[in-house]
Amino acid sequence: MSGRPPRIVDALGAWCPVPIHLIDRAARAGTAGDLLDLLADDPLIEVDLPAWCHRTGHELVAIERDGDGYACRVLLR
Repeated sequence: MSGRPPRIVDALGAWCPVPIHLIDRAARAGTAGDLLDLLADDPLIEVDLPAWCHRTGHELVAIERDGDGYACRVLLR
């Protein structure tokens, strides 16, 4: 990992496909070893984020329910 704190990607209030577009944009601006924390409240993130990680080769570290939303962490590869 890069040693930098995770970059927060706030997708609260956005619905599919916007959260994936936002994390994809953040990933393109990052480098291998960076952590991205995605905040989302779209329940489809439980399906969309693992699929995006699989397609892009990034590592899905966590998807956790956080109140009415989700806190997700991705390690860029």
